[in-house]
Amino acid sequence: MLNYQLFPRSVSITREIQNVIDCFTAEYEKIDSSTNSLKSDEVLHIISPHLIKLNFSVETGKSVENKINVPVLFGRNNNIDKCFNADALSNDGRIVIEVEAGRATENNQFLKDLFQACMMFNVEYLIIAVRNVYRNHNDFEIIYTFFETLYIKQNTTSFERYTFNWLLKICN
Repeated sequence: MLNYQLFPRSVSITREIQNVIDCFTAEYEKIDSSTNSLKSDEVLHIISPHLIKLNFSVETGKSVENKINVPVLFGRNNNIDKCFNADALSNDGRIVIEVEAGRATENNQFLKDLFQACMMFNVEYLIIAVRNVYRNHNDFEIIYTFFETLYIKQNTTSFERYTFNWLLKICN
């Protein structure tokens, strides 16, 4: 079953986000981690045609020209001084998608994804797609619990206040 949760839970899913969820739903049989052991790039490749129809730019390879750069810092004359890569980015720059397989929880990749999305210019939504099943544990539940704790705790640091306005996790 495809699991997803928008944080904060007091906010409903927008049409744009539902469209992205539909991309994963349309290919669920191919990406279901209970019956498939796909790498993140393989999942991204499967859902790419759907994302492209939604006007997303999608990473097509690991070389520099195939990456999706999202600005973080601007310098003189509005030149980009720093950027982070994303697996996919909406045409308006508001939605970033990261697809993770084995590294999602084992290497805390989801935390790196969260940090980088917080720093990206104009980004309002981060979608992290992770496996339900990986090495006999449920990455979706592990990350869900982490984000649920983050949102419930609601410390007053500016970093946490910034992240409370957007975060979506879709899992396969």
